Amino acid sequence: MSPEHEALLILTREQFPELNDAPCEVEVILKGASDRHFYRLNWQDGRESMVLMVYTLARRDNPKFVPATHRLEKIGAHVPHVMAFDERRLCVWLQDLGRVDLQSFDQKPWAVRRPLYEATLREAAKFHAVGEVSLSDADLEELEPPFDEALYEWEQNYFLDHFVGGHLGREFGRDEYASAHEALKQLRRRLARLPRCLVHRDFQSQNVLIRGEDAWLVDYQGLRLGRAEYDLASLLYDPYVTLTRDERHELLRYYAVHRALDRDELHEVFHLCAAQRLMQALGAYANLSRNLGKPHYQQHIPAAVLNLTEVCRASPDLDPLRAFFEGGF
Repeated sequence: MSPEHEALLILTREQFPELNDAPCEVEVILKGASDRHFYRLNWQDGRESMVLMVYTLARRDNPKFVPATHRLEKIGAHVPHVMAFDERRLCVWLQDLGRVDLQSFDQKPWAVRRPLYEATLREAAKFHAVGEVSLSDADLEELEPPFDEALYEWEQNYFLDHFVGGHLGREFGRDEYASAHEALKQLRRRLARLPRCLVHRDFQSQNVLIRGEDAWLVDYQGLRLGRAEYDLASLLYDPYVTLTRDERHELLRYYAVHRALDRDELHEVFHLCAAQRLMQALGAYANLSRNLGKPHYQQHIPAAVLNLTEVCRASPDLDPLRAFFEGGF
């Protein structure tokens, strides 16, 4: 066993003295683009495994994971239970939810996938039902800064700088893009005027674990106020999986019925949020692949561009955005 893993076991046994004599296999869990590190502790004496998360303070949302967990547990959302927390050493021991995520069902028939997506949407509905007016100032301090016009603009600039400029090599400040910039401005202003609720922020298939017929959520440290449709767009226009237009519409209808929402209004705001989310994702894929030494993220760019093209073509207000990216991956 490596010295690093030995050290992790020492820390673990300080938290759980009853495990002092239990042999353990430490398994590294490779997960996404995060600066956090995850380890599965497989106890060899028959005890249930646990997951150790070791985080840094490089990202402001990392310390928000534990309070976000407690908040989501209070409303009955399926999240991993925090078994122990060492704030000084930046370590969190968590219930092990297993290895099966929603993305792993991508090639299964729709009859198999649909109930899993419906279970995922039911989980989202639990925190989407928590509106801004129900939260106190103390509650808001535990969350990440809310979606507002400034954050929407930051996401848009992230897309312009890293994808349009960096990846596609386009000079997006030129006059020929004036209409597209105006569409960006109107998009962020329109979204910022809408009422807000709790949102996950990164609600995609890799962040949903499946246990039997139930969906469990992870990576929700970015919990904040925003639009529910942003989470829906993250899930239903997830470049990591393939959903047809009919399947997306079916799931939107299911969510609308489950929450007794107006379908037309939901669909309209969903498309606005889908454009916003897909631009953010393209900025992230370009930045990760070009600047952060993770070239495998480039493979997701074509699917995200196709999805963004479909969204923009469906709305006259969004159609000018195609000038930024059409004709290039």
